[in-house]
Formats: sequence, C-alpha cells, structure tokens
Amino acid sequence: MVQKMEEKGGSHVNRKKGGIITMPFIFANEVCEKLAVVGFHANMISYLTTQLHMPLTKAANTLTNFGGTGSLTPLIGAFVADTYAGRFWTITVASIIYQIGMFSLTFSAILPQLRPPPCQGDQVCKEADTGQLAILYVSLLLAALGSGGIRPCVVAFGADQFDETDPKQATKTWKYFNWYYFVMGAAVLVAVTVLVYIQDNVGWNWGLGIPTVAMFLSIIAFVFGYPLYRNLDPAGSPFVRLMQVCVAAFRKRKLDMVSDPNVLYQNEELDASICLDGKLLHTKHMKFLDKAAIVTEEDDIKSPNLWRLNTVHRVEELKSVIRMGPIWASGILLITAYAQQGTFSLQQAKSMDRHLTKSFEIPAGSMSVFTIVSMLSTIALYDRIIIPVARKFTGLDRGITFLHRMGIGFVISVLATLVAGFVEMKRKQAALAHGLVDKPHIIIPISVLWLVPQYSLHGIAEAFMSVGHLEFLYDQAPESMRSTATALFWTANSIGNYVSTLLVTLVHRFSAGPNGSNWLPDNNLNKGKLEYFYWLITLLQVVNVIYYFFCAKIYTFKPIQMHQKGGDSSSSSGVELDNKV
Repeated sequence: MVQKMEEKGGSHVNRKKGGIITMPFIFANEVCEKLAVVGFHANMISYLTTQLHMPLTKAANTLTNFGGTGSLTPLIGAFVADTYAGRFWTITVASIIYQIGMFSLTFSAILPQLRPPPCQGDQVCKEADTGQLAILYVSLLLAALGSGGIRPCVVAFGADQFDETDPKQATKTWKYFNWYYFVMGAAVLVAVTVLVYIQDNVGWNWGLGIPTVAMFLSIIAFVFGYPLYRNLDPAGSPFVRLMQVCVAAFRKRKLDMVSDPNVLYQNEELDASICLDGKLLHTKHMKFLDKAAIVTEEDDIKSPNLWRLNTVHRVEELKSVIRMGPIWASGILLITAYAQQGTFSLQQAKSMDRHLTKSFEIPAGSMSVFTIVSMLSTIALYDRIIIPVARKFTGLDRGITFLHRMGIGFVISVLATLVAGFVEMKRKQAALAHGLVDKPHIIIPISVLWLVPQYSLHGIAEAFMSVGHLEFLYDQAPESMRSTATALFWTANSIGNYVSTLLVTLVHRFSAGPNGSNWLPDNNLNKGKLEYFYWLITLLQVVNVIYYFFCAKIYTFKPIQMHQKGGDSSSSSGVELDNKV
C-alpha cells in the first residue's frame, strides 16, 4: 500500500522532494522568526516597567501568563495542521497573524499617545491606562495565536523532510533536532545582544521595528522554498481517533479479552494514510483498550464503524500517547526554573555593576547571552564529541537515549537554581556592606558576572533536557500526530510558565510580613528573600528528578514495524521494541 502511494506521486507525499536541500529555507525562516520572537520578548520586562510603568510582580506575571498562553495555543495549531491545513499552510497563516501583532506593538512604541508620559523626577510614575494596556494585550494575544501555529509545526515540518523509510536518511532525523536547536540558539544570541542593546540605547521603536521586519523576511524565505518541500497531507483529526478508541473500548468493556492478539482487528488499507513509515505493533500493556479491536458479529470488517471497532494500530496510538504522558509532565518544572531568568534574575542584573570595561556596560536583558552560549557550546560538544564516544559503549547511533539525555538536564537544572540562591545572598551582602539596602535604584558595587554560573547552568540543562524532550516526543509519538507531539512540548512550556506565575503569586502573598517584608518585594529586591524562592524551586526540582527517574525506569518504547525502502518486506525497528531504560 505504501509503495502504491509513492508511485502515485503524491496523494499523500512526494518522496522525490525534501531532504537536505530544504534546510536553508526552513532554517532561514527559523533564524528570522527567532530574531523576531526573542527580540520581541527578551527585554520586554524592561519595556513594561520603564515604558508602561507596571509594578514588577504585575509585569513578571504578565510575561509569564503570555508565555504560558503562547505555549498553550500550539495545541490548536497542531490540531489544524494534522486535521485540515497541513503544516506548511498552518505555519504560513500563523506567521502572518504574528506579524500583525508585532506591527501593533511596534506602533505603540513609536506613537507617544499609545503609552503613558515619562516619569518626572521623584514623582510617582503614571501607569498605562486601559486603552494603552488594551493595545498591549491585543498585540500579545495575536502573537500568542501566531506562535500557536508556528511552534508545533516548524520542528515537525523540518523533520518531515527526511524519509525515515530510507536507511540513508533515517539517522539524519535525530541530527536535525540538534542542529535545529543550534541554529535557533544562534538567532537568539543575536537577539539578546544586538537587539537588546538597540532597545536600551537607541530606542524601542527601532528595537521592536527590526524584529518586525525580520518576521516579514522569515515569511518570504519560507514561502519561497515551497516547490522543494516534502509535504505530508493531513490524515484527519488525531483527537477524534483517540476518542473513537476510548468509546469502542468502553462499548465492548463486558467482552472477554482474547488470548491470541493476532486475532485482533487489522486493516492496512484503512490505516494506510496514518502509517506511511511503519505500523505500530501490539503491546501487552493497558489490555482493556485492546477490546476496541475485538471483532464481533455486529462489526463490518470491510467498512467498520470506528466508534465500535478499531485497528490494532489505532489502539496502539492511544497507548503510546498515554505512555508518553508521565515523561512529558516531568519537563514542566524545568521551565518554571528557567522562567526566572527573564524576571527576577534580570532584576538582579539591573541592580549590579554591568561594566565589562570602563566604557562598555552589558545590558541586563543581554545576560541570557551566557545561557545561549553555554547551550550552543554544549550542543556542538554533544554532537561532535559526546555522541561518537558514547556510541562506542552503547552501540546506539544517537549515543545515548533521549531519556538519559533528559535526566542529565534535570540534574543540571537543580544545580542552577541552587547556585542562584547563593549568588543572591552574595549580592545582598554587598548591598548591606555598602549601605544600599534601602536604595534600590543605586547600582551595587558587585560584578554582574557573579550571575554567569546560574545562567550558564540553565543553558547546559536546556541543551540536554529540552532537545532530549523534543526528540522524545517526536520519536515516540505516532507518526500522524507529530505536530500534536511537538505541541505537547510547548504545552509543557505553557504549564511551566503558569506554574511560575502561581508560585510567584503564592510566595508573594504568603511570605508578606506585618512590617511590609516579603520574599519577593515589588520595589526593593534588596529587602527580599529571593534566595529562599530559588531554593524552594530547587526542592521542587529534586522531587521532580526522583519522579522522572522512576518514570524513565518503567517506560517502554513504542513497538513499530518500519516499512523499509527498496524492498517488499518490512522489518521491526531495532531500538524501539519493548526496550526499557
């Protein structure tokens, strides 16, 4: 069946397209898009506090809420891509929506009447009014909707360009994830250095205008490569298929389970559009779902009612998603820890001496450059040194499994927040020694380089955990649900940001003392207990690491029988058959 589809030249996929030749167009789009997105948000806390005069905690929660929403909308984008539009058109339309949001916010930075007047001396700054905030929130909402179509599709679309049934291209897929993250990180590096410098020293009109233009160029570059792309047609709603399995299993719940799984319903023609690369094999777990594939006298096996009867492949799709759930959820707290870099860590940097030389001062918003450089260095080191060395011991093409890679990232993230607490103690000791505890707007004579270890550790953790997490979700998801799987990656980011907002809100409320003291004060970080907050996150992460190791220990890789190109037979995928890590 798969061979017939290939010979037709494209009812579902044109095998002659795709490959390495498409990478410049996809990566050019990713570079420009990341310049836009990161340039848009890297220094946004400064824009909200200095231009719109928001209180610190309100600004921090606004950003994390927007980050959470922007990471939640990918579920919508993935649904549209997998069900109706396909990945190419979803990315294109979503990019245009994002572009409109960027235009809106850029105009608000250019026109003085769209933001409150500048602060005058020691007077209380006037906060943005309802209309000005409405423009901000509409702009952020459009950006969130746009990112919902871009984020789940662009990674999967790039990986789609490699044909996994072709042995010559199979190993290029996991390499793609490393280099996708590397190219993305390089673009982010430019954004947090050049663009943040422009925002702080030239003006927000240029600082937001340049990312807006970059976003426009990214759309042009992406569309220009259309004739070369390997486009997979949408195979119908994966959510409907999962629901059909659940309903069918429930309707047949009273049936006795068959002793021989080979008698369960199979229909290669029915499943052809959702298993181009290979079909999922039966597993012994969650046997109650197998009842959805039991054939009864009422079932028409030639044209089945999918709300009563499903194939083994469709049942195993649901099992795969359920098995992925616990591992997916473990990534949430790492994002919660990582989110503090754009809020409280940035405020720490603003209070410290940022001069690298007598004439050059690093912008606070550019401190994340240390995160990005460490992430890029780790990815390059991992790809060029760690993988070849590990391969000699494990025999795996990717060196170590993505589960081991994620575990290493989790441990390093624990160290990052632990170190951050001790650095905050050092910063406050310097403020106390120089009598600056009550002077939050005066720079403390302590080098901002003290923050480099925590930023760098977060970057190393991201290189291991985030890339491994993304690779895990793409690899272990059913092939017809890969946009949805990538959306789950961003959904973990979403929930992590929301957990950060909840944690900040609860700590701010319950740590408040009768004399106005607070772990996370609005106006004077020198009087707070930020180190306690960092260590609270450290403790939560330790619990999360224990939970992750347990889940990884019992996890079973999806069993799949790959369709090998160039032959009539199918063979089972070696690493993915009931291996436990």
